[in-house]
Amino acid sequence: MRGIEVNPEILSGKPVINGTRIPVYVILNLLSESYSINEIIEIYPDLTREDILECIKYASKVIERQEIYEIT
Repeated sequence: MRGIEVNPEILSGKPVINGTRIPVYVILNLLSESYSINEIIEIYPDLTREDILECIKYASKVIERQEIYEIT
């Protein structure tokens, strides 16, 4: 498992899967469009199931710590 990396030198500091330039938001967008984990791995064969689950865990922790506002 690689985890998530935030580095200002990589994609302007957007969270990426460690050791890649694949942003967490790209994986989350694919999941929101009903792509399965296996389909995402077909698109990004260097990723593992654990990498994708780490994206979900990261997003969950970010949302848990933020104040949430209704989107209109």
